Amino acid sequence: MEYTERLQNVSVLGAAGKMGSGILLLTAVEMADLSLLPENKDKNFVLNAIDLSDSGLAGLMRYLRVQVRKIAEKKTVWLRKIYAERADLIENGEIIDEYIFHVLNIVRPSQQIEAARSSHLVFEAVSENPKLKKMLFERINKDNELKPWFFTNTSSIPIAQINADASLEGRVLGFHFYNPPAVQKLVELISIKENSEEMLAFALDYAKRLRKIVVHSNDIAGFIGNGHFMRDALFGIQMAEKLSAEMPLHEAIYAVNKMSQDFLVRPMGIFQLIDYVGIDVVQYIMQVMNPHLENEDLHSSLLDQLMTLGVKGGQNPDGSQKDGFLRYEKGRLNAVYCPNSKGYISMDTFSAKTDDFLGELPQNYIPWKGIIRSKNRDAHFASYFGEMSKSKNKGALLAMEYGKNSANIGEKLVAAQVAKSIEDVNTVMLTGFFHAYGPINNYFSAS
Repeated sequence: MEYTERLQNVSVLGAAGKMGSGILLLTAVEMADLSLLPENKDKNFVLNAIDLSDSGLAGLMRYLRVQVRKIAEKKTVWLRKIYAERADLIENGEIIDEYIFHVLNIVRPSQQIEAARSSHLVFEAVSENPKLKKMLFERINKDNELKPWFFTNTSSIPIAQINADASLEGRVLGFHFYNPPAVQKLVELISIKENSEEMLAFALDYAKRLRKIVVHSNDIAGFIGNGHFMRDALFGIQMAEKLSAEMPLHEAIYAVNKMSQDFLVRPMGIFQLIDYVGIDVVQYIMQVMNPHLENEDLHSSLLDQLMTLGVKGGQNPDGSQKDGFLRYEKGRLNAVYCPNSKGYISMDTFSAKTDDFLGELPQNYIPWKGIIRSKNRDAHFASYFGEMSKSKNKGALLAMEYGKNSANIGEKLVAAQVAKSIEDVNTVMLTGFFHAYGPINNYFSAS
């Protein structure tokens, strides 16, 4: 089956979720563009948007309309060529509206999983729950006689486990988009030995057409992205717990978050990143990964405590940040959660003191926003961390310790053959997490 035929009938499970909606958008546009080519004018294209939430599906269609308009506005020259024979389409606005109609006309919202029974390709973007994925895959596989391919967006569950549990005979691979799929350039591709060459070729072709950067990860729980992030997050939590011997825990959380953002020049501090992903999600992914790891325990009693207290982080339906370790007001941090008092404590009451504890940043410090697009980043960071390694203030010492551990995590991923190379680890963190430098580097070789 060639590329276009495979994409004539597709389903997305969890289509109304944050990941599913992005996957659906990208696939809808790719399918619509294929259908507009002269050689495909007599072919029918169907994209089933499957989700349990009726209101979620309604919101999905509104999201698609807005996003497809933005996409259409960027390719009006191509659309003019495509619609050249349409005498009724003259103005750009008319052409754009027609394209929006065409894309949305391909999408079939449904709350019934049976809608996938005629699909050749199924994208799965439901919650990171092995039992749920198994149930969905088994049901579709039973109802669908076409032997569909399953592309799972799992970020942690071994593909071989999914394949065996759902009896998919090698028709499943990991195609892990990063959040949000419509913006993020990275895809982690996780294959297993049972995958056919045709399936892998299609996955690479599809990714190429979406202009994605593909990094191959071996099929080991957590893969490269979560393999690094979960351990990095756990180290940050443990560092804050250790610091709590010198200051209250909420101040230690603030200190580690500030250090990991400012001193390490990252887009977010580690506790802000945990909140963004969701405390509940981070805890769950660690639980998913743990049974597959030897001589290692990815577990945090602090995460357990916050979950018991109902502090979960994550995002609201409109994309705004929910409160977690940190409290957010109009996107800005203003308080830290204190498990002992079961409430948030304003940063105004302690930030100056904790900032003094961390000390000054190196004189050649440039914030993440100022350095991320610089062509001279390598030279800058060599100088910046070289200066930091000579400093004896607490923020610099903590940053060097944290940086060394982050590099060590990356090196172990290569040694354990999760990643094929140092470059792959660095690419995932640079592209998928928007870091300004890869974790495996020479910056932390001295202190």
